[in-house]
Amino acid sequence: MIGRKAEIVLNRAVRFAVEQDHEYFTLEHVLWSLLRENEIVEIIDACGGEPVRMRTELEGYLETEIPRTGVPEQAESPDSSASPSPDEELSASESGEDVDPDQDPDQEMDASGEAEEGESEGRDEAGWEHPIATLSIQRLIQSALFHVQSAGKDEIRPADLLVALFQARDSHALHLLSKQGIDRLDVLNFISHGIQKDENRTEEAPSTDLSPQPTSIPGKPAPNRSSDDPLVLYARNLNERAEAGKVDPLIGRKNEVERIVQTLCRRQKSNPLLVGEAGVGKTALAEGLAERIVRGEVPEHLSNAVVYALDLGALLAGAKFRGDFEQRLKKVLVALQKQREQGHEPILLIDEIHTIIGAGAVSGGALDAANLLKPVLGQGELRCIGSTTYQEYRNVFEKDHALARRFQKIDVPEPSVEEAVQILNGLKERYEKHHGVRYSAEALRAAVELSSKHLTDRFLPDKAIDVIDEAGAKARLKSPDKKREKDVLIGAEAIEEVIAQIARIPAKSVSVTQKTRLKSLERDLKFTIYGQDHAIEALVTSIRLARSGLRTAERPVGAFLFCGPTGVGKTELSKQLSQCLGVPFLRFDMSEYSEKHTVSRLIGAPPGYVGFEQAGMLTDAVLKNPHSVVLLDEIEKAHGDIWNILLQVMDHGFLTDNNGRKADFRNAILILTSNVGSRDLERRPLGVGPQETDGLVGSTANDGSGAKKAVEQTFSPEFRNRLDGIVYFNSLDPVAVGHVVGKQLLELESQLLAKSVDIEIGPDVRDWLARKGYDRRMGARPMARLIQDYLKKPLAEEILFGRLESGGRVKVSMSGEQVDFEFMEKTAVVREKASSREPESLPVSPGTRSEG
Repeated sequence: MIGRKAEIVLNRAVRFAVEQDHEYFTLEHVLWSLLRENEIVEIIDACGGEPVRMRTELEGYLETEIPRTGVPEQAESPDSSASPSPDEELSASESGEDVDPDQDPDQEMDASGEAEEGESEGRDEAGWEHPIATLSIQRLIQSALFHVQSAGKDEIRPADLLVALFQARDSHALHLLSKQGIDRLDVLNFISHGIQKDENRTEEAPSTDLSPQPTSIPGKPAPNRSSDDPLVLYARNLNERAEAGKVDPLIGRKNEVERIVQTLCRRQKSNPLLVGEAGVGKTALAEGLAERIVRGEVPEHLSNAVVYALDLGALLAGAKFRGDFEQRLKKVLVALQKQREQGHEPILLIDEIHTIIGAGAVSGGALDAANLLKPVLGQGELRCIGSTTYQEYRNVFEKDHALARRFQKIDVPEPSVEEAVQILNGLKERYEKHHGVRYSAEALRAAVELSSKHLTDRFLPDKAIDVIDEAGAKARLKSPDKKREKDVLIGAEAIEEVIAQIARIPAKSVSVTQKTRLKSLERDLKFTIYGQDHAIEALVTSIRLARSGLRTAERPVGAFLFCGPTGVGKTELSKQLSQCLGVPFLRFDMSEYSEKHTVSRLIGAPPGYVGFEQAGMLTDAVLKNPHSVVLLDEIEKAHGDIWNILLQVMDHGFLTDNNGRKADFRNAILILTSNVGSRDLERRPLGVGPQETDGLVGSTANDGSGAKKAVEQTFSPEFRNRLDGIVYFNSLDPVAVGHVVGKQLLELESQLLAKSVDIEIGPDVRDWLARKGYDRRMGARPMARLIQDYLKKPLAEEILFGRLESGGRVKVSMSGEQVDFEFMEKTAVVREKASSREPESLPVSPGTRSEG
């Protein structure tokens, strides 16, 4: 079980005792031998010790304290004062096996590979008497064996002997190790993980210096504090940071600061708890308090106060064994108590204080950081400032009534726009110095106003500060000449660009250059949607009203109900609108939400139901894309509960999901499509011949009484009243049908052009498609199937396997009711007629076409 290197260490220790004529073989001899191993020297050095100094002190101890053979014998060995229990003793035979002083010294090598100095053969033959091994040596080997077995190793190494030395608590060897700040956990951390003590302070080193720390002037930290001080290891002195100028100034918040100071001056329960949303400035309040203490702008009762910010991460890091975390926290509390005894008034700041509940608890035990703090907080021995959010306060902190009643809750609301602008004015100098730029007053106001409008999931002033910080970084990176960085002025346009990037919105939606696009929006839509001019005009008017700032700010940009027969362009108009505005298009087919329980798919399942951890499809999509066109297709097929949740969207512009997150619809365009009332059209004479043109124009838009009545019967008054408009789509007239045919054929031409195929379609083919492909009841959708069956199918065969495989030219014409194809090749013109064929399932290009 004893490895070769460990055996060499023990033999070297015995030989050293023989050379020094020592009467006893002790732990100090083993430590002396260990210090000659490079492996042990590296461990001692990594744990903060000084191997050379330790060896010198050890040799001095062995020289003066260990009796020699020529000296009169003492009654007891140096470490026999602590008599072992019977079960701890080893037999003499075991001791003889482990320590073999008769081994040839020429066979022993130290860690550097050099022969031991001062050793010569035959010393034992000279008649030198072997020293007596003390009981502590036997315990050392026993402890090393136990450590090796626990670690699952096969043999004892020198490092295991070093670890076993820490079990001899009354030995001088352990005293030397402790004197240099080395403990068992430091050694184990380096052996197992290679973690040095200065990289991860998993345990404070025992200190023999129990003298009090030097007293500092009021309001300032004690100077020359030891590096083993728990307040240095596990806390940050905010007074020192404030004095060094590392804390941003506190702007405003006069009422909150007064409440904090009043609470701290109370006789009992002088512990303020700052509760507010993330980013409103809770931590900044505590840092601002430290800054005022340093400047002497606090009452005399707090003039000696020092604010320490507890670092829970450092407390928990490396605490592997049970009790480590509690011991560290207890040392912090004791150190704070010593500070108070020295005349200071320490204040402990615990940011995110809800994290201390349950921190350090093992196996479901009740002992955690919160329970360690309760006694000192209740007795008034410690002032503590905590901060948390409203959600964590309700879910975690408030449930621990014993801890909650020891704090005085102080609400920290989100600052107003004007207050946020003042905060940015107070902080801009630091950001200007860091980025080498200058911020205009318009840029600061734009950062606050635009972030408040578009970054709805965050809070002021944090989001506005992030905007100016990122704008400064962007301007600095774009600056070609670093010497002229200070001349870069950041204006409102740069802020708009940053907001657009953060909020995932097109820059034109917040830029002053959007007028041109809005002005041409109606024209662009009419180029792609035919026969629905009145619907386009109503939609564009609402969008322009919203962009001009004259709409109600709490409502969506527009909420429209598109009614009309299928295939007339309701869905297509929504798609083209999103493309023209440059915003995402979110489509939800309401036929999938006809059951009552399906409403949970849109906003998320309630607590206790399957899927609660998943976000709602509608709310999550809008949270990711707040500026979008949201289409709820065929809304009449949805369950009535879905209509009810849309009421708050159309009225207030928000929809709350199952986790309490609010999806902002204020910058979205909500479009609902419906086919209600289209059955009335089926009872009218059918056909698209020229003789019926007058009967088709505006059949549902102008008179539309049947469709209006159907809408009133289907949707409740409160639902219809919240819509910006109900748009009735016309049935397509022959002129509009011709435009639709032309657009779909243009799409086909662009697809063939990518295959190096030129196509020429005659006017007779276009007329035939317009006549045969339009059905008043089905709209323009049958036309796409007709083009696929009679044009795309024959062309696909030729492109894949025939005469257009390498490109070419094709001419399409009509011969009666049949479609003729003329394939132009290098040497011949081939004519082919397309007869009626069984339709094949061929892929249809996702290009634009007019459909509902």
